[in-house]
Amino acid sequence: MCRFHRAKPLIIDPGLYSLQKTDVFWVTEKRSVPTAFKLFTGTSQNPNPFVLVVALMADFLTGSAWMMLSHQFMEFCLWGWDNLPRTVLMYYANFLSSPEGYFHTVICNAPEFRNTTVNHDLHFISWDNPPKQHPHFLTLSDFPRIVSSNTPFARKFGRDDPVLDKIDKELLGRDPDGFVPSVWFDALKSNTTNDNLQYTVRSVSELRPGPGAERLKTLITGLLSADGFDEKHCI
Repeated sequence: MCRFHRAKPLIIDPGLYSLQKTDVFWVTEKRSVPTAFKLFTGTSQNPNPFVLVVALMADFLTGSAWMMLSHQFMEFCLWGWDNLPRTVLMYYANFLSSPEGYFHTVICNAPEFRNTTVNHDLHFISWDNPPKQHPHFLTLSDFPRIVSSNTPFARKFGRDDPVLDKIDKELLGRDPDGFVPSVWFDALKSNTTNDNLQYTVRSVSELRPGPGAERLKTLITGLLSADGFDEKHCI
């Protein structure tokens, strides 16, 4: 597979100029790979997508569409004291699924940011082998792997799948149609005969880490302390 198979074709996205949503279409001409900057293509060796402090990469020769971007990096992109963010943006305007590569390319070509990435996007995603265009829907059989991954997010889920109720009950302690229990509100039984719950906000600023926070801490600690971490920022 060519590493740049997604970069050379040119697409036109009518969504950039039309109020009606229509599919993108391809033009016959193809462009060359850029030489003014190095195009991020991801890595086929890492089964995990990635993102955290600034921007992370992913698998299958592409990047993750989910990322956390630092305030400093966003200022770099918005203020534009370096022409790189604009140049890359113009290139990705004709790129299919540009969110999976734009920020990754900018950050990996900016000397002041290229060593500030963490190789994970905090999602549990289960792909078929070989991978298809979309990951498969998660079910009850995936629940143990979801929990053991220590990730705070997961996808995809089918509408009203039983695994969603299991997550609410066992991980969040949430009643059907209720709120996740926390110290920020009180749950009081009402005086009605149908035994509904009434919720009273107590303190929105009071937060206490629970089991989920400990799992996330384990994940982040493992990522930052992994062997070769300093050599895996923009692979």
